[in-house]
Amino acid sequence: MRLVKEYLMIVIGCFIMAISLNGLLIPNKIAAGGVSGLATVLYYLFGIPVSITIVVINIPLFIAGVIYLGKKFGIKTLVGTYLLPLLIAFTEWTPVFTEDLLLATVFGGVLMGVGLGIIFRANGSTGGTALAGQLLNKFFGFTVGQSILIIDFLVIAFAGMVFNAELAMYALISVYVTGKVIDLTQQGFRVSKMAYIISNNPQEISEAILYKLNRGATSLKGKGVYTGEKRDILFCVVSQMEIAKLKEIVYEVDKKAFVVVSDVTEALGEGFSSLE
Repeated sequence: MRLVKEYLMIVIGCFIMAISLNGLLIPNKIAAGGVSGLATVLYYLFGIPVSITIVVINIPLFIAGVIYLGKKFGIKTLVGTYLLPLLIAFTEWTPVFTEDLLLATVFGGVLMGVGLGIIFRANGSTGGTALAGQLLNKFFGFTVGQSILIIDFLVIAFAGMVFNAELAMYALISVYVTGKVIDLTQQGFRVSKMAYIISNNPQEISEAILYKLNRGATSLKGKGVYTGEKRDILFCVVSQMEIAKLKEIVYEVDKKAFVVVSDVTEALGEGFSSLE
């Protein structure tokens, strides 16, 4: 059942990306990096359909990936790699949603990010830049992240030369938006807070957190560098809505407590998001 769900997510993600390309990015000449961005430029240069270019570029990339990186990509990568251009071809009927470059840039990036985020959550991939990045990592030592950044920059620079500098700048905005939305799609919109609490009354505070906030806390062993005094440090993760109540609970017990609060990108497990 889980496998069926993941393949369905890959289909949905590829469909959203195809709509984004046909309805927003391609008609407005926004080549937002990667293979799809390069395909967009080649479409306006030579009239080659974007779907055909993506397939042609991905064939040698996928073969090289299997040869040099091993057969670890699996069927999900193969499905995502060739389902995307297929859906791009099947959704060419998509109307152009807007001719406003800023709107096309932002919402095109948002839809691309949502689509890719859904695919990544299903442990899938659309090949292209990700495969190229892994190959650059193997042969030239760049990290995968650096490799993708280099490829995106080269594609956008090429688009700037073919189109104009303004469209290249819009493409950079779209790439940034896509990256942020991928993170949001994978991690969710629920922001948690993490707190370290140093107090002379750790037991009383931990009990108050447990019974008044219905949250757990973990006691860590620490030692003051200056005094050499050993003490317990409480570690606690709460929702954003609960952080004010947590601070109130702590200072009710110990007004001199030292509390450090920071954002948590994602919290999984009991009381938070599911591990599934």
